Amino acid sequence: MIELNENQKSVIKVLKDTYKKDTVTRTEINDLVKKGKISNPSWLKSDKFKVDRGVYTLNVDNSADESVEDTTDTKISDESKAAYVVSSLTDNVVPAKDKDFVNFGNFADVKNIITSKKFYPVFITGLSGNGKTLAVTQACAVAKRELIRVNITIETDEDDLLGGYRLRDGQTVWQNGPVIEAMERGAVLLLDEIDLASNKIMCLQPILEGSGIYVKKINKFVKPKLGFNVVATANTKGQGSDDGKFIGTNVLNEAFLERFPVTFEQEYPGNKTEVKIVATKLKSAGKSDDKFANNLVTWADVIRKTFKDGGVDEIISTRRLVHIAEAYAIFKNKMKAIEVCTNRFDESTKTSFVDLYTKVDSGASAEQILADKKAAEEAELLQEDKQDSDDSEDGEDGYSV
Repeated sequence: MIELNENQKSVIKVLKDTYKKDTVTRTEINDLVKKGKISNPSWLKSDKFKVDRGVYTLNVDNSADESVEDTTDTKISDESKAAYVVSSLTDNVVPAKDKDFVNFGNFADVKNIITSKKFYPVFITGLSGNGKTLAVTQACAVAKRELIRVNITIETDEDDLLGGYRLRDGQTVWQNGPVIEAMERGAVLLLDEIDLASNKIMCLQPILEGSGIYVKKINKFVKPKLGFNVVATANTKGQGSDDGKFIGTNVLNEAFLERFPVTFEQEYPGNKTEVKIVATKLKSAGKSDDKFANNLVTWADVIRKTFKDGGVDEIISTRRLVHIAEAYAIFKNKMKAIEVCTNRFDESTKTSFVDLYTKVDSGASAEQILADKKAAEEAELLQEDKQDSDDSEDGEDGYSV
């Protein structure tokens, strides 16, 4: 007598239900394997079950203690024996409210979409450090909605997003990926830096249609729970970075981008709002200084306008201003805070930025600094034209043979 495991019993049942008899031929077994109805049961094609040449019995008494090793040679069979982990997240994942947060830009629109609990994918694009991710996080905090954030890279694939088999305590288990977790919890899924993704991100196509997804590895169709939504952030619009500013960004598939109904363009906050952001951070850090906050914003404004005109290759973001405010609270020295927070730039850029701040600190307005800069550039051009003219005249006075 032979004892079968659950997987072997299921194979026997399928064979009996299909052929309505107590024996099967090798050909009949192989036919069901080809149709995908059973995994290849090499254990059944052994002498223990053989009753004739190429014929095998399906009458097995499972009460005995003799067992048969399951040598099924397909991956599906191995995976079917793995334990299924329903969730790797047990805690509530609603973000905490940031007491220093100052809303601006598209925050109200993003919050309205998230609060509605409607499935309405959102694409947010904008320069680095202008509050794209923070806006989504705080919108979820205000709406008391769970948020699962995934930082996308060129290496991100289906296994990272949907889930895969993992080894835990010596057992092979299935672990949901962040996308499946968000769908089953009705949470907001944040795909951060989506423009760094490769074409492997295309596995999300059906999910962006709101229709659910079939997870083939576990033979399960996952439907999104009410409230599930997708928000993606990027420094580009998914068309790559022509100026090379954002190295590593890729051109995303047009069909993928088309599945986002709306795209919000996030700009840096206006001067008044940005002063409030920096002043709030300074006050929270115990170094309340409105003049310093105003000077920092004026300084950043001049740099951004120069950047827009092509005068510099770097920019001071809102996040960088917050870093400087925090550094000031630590080092108790304004210039040191600015210097250590601009050390990430090359030496020439850093020096010009620090020199510019000293002008702002001395009382010069943004308009005055920009006017002086323009006058200096025009004077430099006139000097170059004069030099070219002098060089031309010197050439005409030369000897000819």
